[in-house]
Amino acid sequence: MKTVTTIAEMRAACLAARQGGKRLGFVPTMGALHEGHLSLVRAARERSDAVAASVFVNPAQFGPNEDFAKYPRDLERDKKLLASEGVEFLLTPSVDEMYPKGAATIVYVEGLSEKLCGRSRPGHFRGVTTIVAKLFNIVAPDAAFFGQKDAAQVAIIRKMVRDLNFPVEIVACPTVREPDGLAMSSRNAYLNAAERKQALVLSRALREVEKKFAAGERGAGELMSAAKTVLAREPSVTLDYLEIVNPETLDPVPNEDARGALVAVAAFVGGTRLIDNVVLGGKRKG
Repeated sequence: MKTVTTIAEMRAACLAARQGGKRLGFVPTMGALHEGHLSLVRAARERSDAVAASVFVNPAQFGPNEDFAKYPRDLERDKKLLASEGVEFLLTPSVDEMYPKGAATIVYVEGLSEKLCGRSRPGHFRGVTTIVAKLFNIVAPDAAFFGQKDAAQVAIIRKMVRDLNFPVEIVACPTVREPDGLAMSSRNAYLNAAERKQALVLSRALREVEKKFAAGERGAGELMSAAKTVLAREPSVTLDYLEIVNPETLDPVPNEDARGALVAVAAFVGGTRLIDNVVLGGKRKG
C-alpha cells in the first residue's frame, strides 16, 4: 500500500492507476476503522480494479462544542487494516494540507443539508460536502463507497454529485451491526458498559417499526408512535430526532404510505450522539 500525505502525491498515484486502465474505487474515512469501514473497502475491491482510501478527521464537519479534539485516532492501526484489505493508495493529510491558509470556498447542498442531522448540527453537512468534493477532485475515482448508516449523508452527496457533474458513481453499502444489533460506529468507543447496553434501544425501536410494517402497517404516524414507545422504555437515552422521510429528498413521507421510506433516529446515550436507520420495504441487512 502506498501511503502519502500530500495532495500532489495522491493525485499522481491515482492518475497513474486510471491511465493504466484501472477502474478506481474510493473509500473516504475519518479513521478509527471498524468492520463497517472494512466492508466498504471490500465492496470497492469487488467493483474496482484498484482501491484508494483516505483517513482524515475533518474539522469542518464538527461544531464548536463537538468532539473533534477527542475523536478516536489510531493511524498506525488504520494503516495495517487497510493494507490487509488490499488498499493500494492511502491519503493521510494534515489539516493544513487540506485547508491551506486563506481557504474560503465551501460546497453546500441547499435544501438537504438543513435536514435530519443538519438541523441539530448546523454546518455539519457543509463540512462533509466540502471535504468530499475536495477528495473527489484529488482522487477522481470512478466510484466512491459510503455506509447506509449515514443515510442523510449519502443522499446529500448524491445530490452534490448530480448538481456539480462529478463523474463518480456513489455506492451505498449496508449498515454493519454488532451481533446484538448496535450499528457499528467509531463513536461507540465512547460508551461505557451501561451506556453500551442502553444504546441498543435505537436498533430495537427500528426493529419494532420493521415488525409493524411487515404486519401491514403503512401509516407513518403509527410507525413513529411504535418506535417512540420503545425508545421511552430507556429514559436515560435522550432522543434528538425520529423521522420517517423520503430517502432522496429527506422530506416527511405522506402519513398514509411509508413504503420505501427512511426511518432515521438520532439520540444521545450519555454524552455520545448515535444515529441509526432502516429503509422500509427492503430486506434488512447487516
